[in-house]
Amino acid sequence: MIKAIDPIKKLTTFLLIGLFLLQGISLQALTLQVSNDPFKEARNFIHHDNKEEALKALQELANSAEQEDNMQLLLDTYHQFSLLYLELEDLETTLFYWDRAGVLLKTTEYPYGDAVHKYINAVLLYRSDNNFQAMRELNEVKRLTNDKNLLNRILLAEADIYLKLDKFEDAKTNYNALLVNSDNLERSFLATKANLGLARLHKKLEDLESAQKHGEAAMEIALKNQYFREIDRASRFLAKTYEELGDYASALKFNKKILNLRDSIYNLNRLEAQNKKANQIKFDQFAKTLEDLEGKNEELSASANRSEITAILTSAFLTIISILAVSLYRNNQIKLKTNDLLQTKNSELEIARDAAVTAMEAKMNFLSTVTHELRTPLYAVTGLTHLLLEENPAEHQKEHLKSLKFSGDYLLNFINDILQINKIDAEKLEPLNIDFKLTKVINDVIDSLQQNAKDSKTSLVVNIDKNIPPTLLGDPLKLSQIFMNLVGNALKFTKNGTVTVTAKLKEHTADQVTIYFAVSDTGIGISEEQQKNIFDSFEQGSIQINREYGGTGLGLTIVKSLLGLFDSKINLNSAVGEGSTFFFDLNFKVKETYEEELTFEPSVDDYNFEGLHVLVVEDNKINQVITKKMLNKKGITCDIANNGNEAIDAAKANEYAVILMDIHMPGISGTEATKQIRKFNTQIPIIALTAISMEDSLDEFFEAGCNAVVTKPFKPEVFYTKIGENVFGSQTTSNS
Repeated sequence: MIKAIDPIKKLTTFLLIGLFLLQGISLQALTLQVSNDPFKEARNFIHHDNKEEALKALQELANSAEQEDNMQLLLDTYHQFSLLYLELEDLETTLFYWDRAGVLLKTTEYPYGDAVHKYINAVLLYRSDNNFQAMRELNEVKRLTNDKNLLNRILLAEADIYLKLDKFEDAKTNYNALLVNSDNLERSFLATKANLGLARLHKKLEDLESAQKHGEAAMEIALKNQYFREIDRASRFLAKTYEELGDYASALKFNKKILNLRDSIYNLNRLEAQNKKANQIKFDQFAKTLEDLEGKNEELSASANRSEITAILTSAFLTIISILAVSLYRNNQIKLKTNDLLQTKNSELEIARDAAVTAMEAKMNFLSTVTHELRTPLYAVTGLTHLLLEENPAEHQKEHLKSLKFSGDYLLNFINDILQINKIDAEKLEPLNIDFKLTKVINDVIDSLQQNAKDSKTSLVVNIDKNIPPTLLGDPLKLSQIFMNLVGNALKFTKNGTVTVTAKLKEHTADQVTIYFAVSDTGIGISEEQQKNIFDSFEQGSIQINREYGGTGLGLTIVKSLLGLFDSKINLNSAVGEGSTFFFDLNFKVKETYEEELTFEPSVDDYNFEGLHVLVVEDNKINQVITKKMLNKKGITCDIANNGNEAIDAAKANEYAVILMDIHMPGISGTEATKQIRKFNTQIPIIALTAISMEDSLDEFFEAGCNAVVTKPFKPEVFYTKIGENVFGSQTTSNS
């Protein structure tokens, strides 16, 4: 006897099939088996351009993670989905899985998951040309993980960013490191990527032979491992490179390889299969919801009239079909309107961005010009003041001259502060990563401010944790600027009190330390209302404070901006009448081995300048007089050259101990004159005297052949010390 088919189940099955067909989804492979190591399998499938099998492996893992309620495993799976669609250049689906992982991270403590999440965000930023933001994100990732595979991925991403920014040496270093990587998961794949990167790098440098060599190396590894996508990329690169080298036979060979690879039926079928699989996975959750609905319907059928339920389900089916049709139509209309709106907004944003960039460039050019024009007469003011103070003026004159000197120094510091803020705003400053001794950096700052402390009758106290490693890797110059501003600020607002500088070890891992820094004072303190704006530019709390204590109000702004370069933040605790404490944390890499250094820093008095004969190249008459008098004070004679041409002729005709070269002159500039002199005299020390910021042109001066740079207006002791270092230092070297 034939068993009657249950109409409830029949209708429910029809409902399920209808909804899947409406979305263009097949019902195949709804149940998946979990492999022992699906991430490893998925990576292999991705590398071999088998996206369909990669999607299957990842979906198996997602189902398993949901059944076991394993949030970390589910997070990793979502990230792998995101990376897969990133490789496929499907941005919408990449962001879909990235967002789902982000939701889980809000309720799951998982450092490795945080690291991968930030890594994907960094790659997205890089692909949208936000290179510096991408580098900051990658630096944050390195702080979160020691995973070898992820760190190698970061190396590759950094290399690609360096290449885009034309930082060829940095890019080459990273790519070469990946050529010999020991990654257990993706050794060959990363080596292929690195060779392709080096090939593009050498092509940018117009070294076609090296580019061809690395392209062939990438092709060899890709063919050996069947990395079809990389074979295609290497083929396209080599075809174009051989064409530029004039080897048309080889170019034709690789063009044919591209055509064969792209036109194969096998690849077209795989593309169709992976698209079907991607759609099936997208709507897998919807299928599960329908299965739950079917179970509830079966429970309902046991206690309700079958014909009545059939009518209800039929009505529900028709209703759902109608809702879906309307929903699809409305979504399509909304999508079209949204795209139009986005295009309009993008155009407006591009116009606004271009206007902002133009305004920033105009601001930078204006400040550069104004700085030069201010520094030149300021050199005359400070230089003449110094000379007059050296000539034993009357007591009533000495007081006026000291006031004039103070005003000149104040104006110079103000100019430097504005330029510092401008560089940070323009993202021209990048942290260094060099060896330094923290104790020396802090003590040097304290020593330079001892006179300020003496004037305000305030004692300076330094507390440095003995557990802090003696040698760190970081940026000592910017750290000195931070402490110079904080300690100088504390001394300005503290009379007959104490200023304390504290450095305390907060955390110490194998290769990194976190140090807590604080600068405390017993000064006037800051009210809660004033603390809200204290870090804004030109902000000192109130007009009364500005009038009583002076200053520009830029010191704390500079501190906040400099700490931002290290992903740190300045904090403040203060109460009126009780003093203030500014504190922050900084991370440093630890240098494993270090050598004790015995340094000797000579002072001006250690040099005997008597009898030296130098060449002064300067077009400004007042500056000529000042420089000549400052040299004569030390027993140094000089010749004057009014421009670059005269300097070249004088250097050919005479022997000088050193050449003091102004940079900005009519006709031949100082850098061009230096290049010409270096053609016939490579030994004579040349010191550049410039009225522009050192950081803007330092490399240019040294590349031209300068031995040192002094920024005008300069302090006399700096001026004399630079001459002594280059004249007597070079003599010592040559004698040895």
